[in-house]
This record gives sequence, C-alpha cells and structure tokens, in this order.
Amino acid sequence: MESLTEQKNVTLLEILDHVLDKGVVIKGEIIISVADVDLVYLGLQLVLASVDKVMPEIWDE
Repeated sequence: MESLTEQKNVTLLEILDHVLDKGVVIKGEIIISVADVDLVYLGLQLVLASVDKVMPEIWDE
C-alpha cells in the first residue's frame, strides 16, 4: 500500500481526509522587535482533527 507522499496524483480531498483522520497540531510564535524592544507578539496554537476521532463517545450515542 502506497502512502500519500509516494503517490504522484494526490487530490486535496485525499490530503484533507488523511489529516482529519490522523490530526495535526501547529504551534508557533513570531516576535517583531526593534533595538531589543518587543513591538508585536503573535502566538498561534492550532489543532485540526475530526470530531469523531477526538471525542468518540459523542458519536457512539
């Protein structure tokens, strides 16, 4: 069975299905400063996953 990265023609739907099935966590931060004075701070925390994978007890009812 080929993985998604080895296939030549991968559709956006296949990528989205794979990401939602496994889940993705992205965390990062950007700080813009001048002369060691922080002017702008941007923090990002993103969790992308399918609800039935994260909270299976809701879907079992």
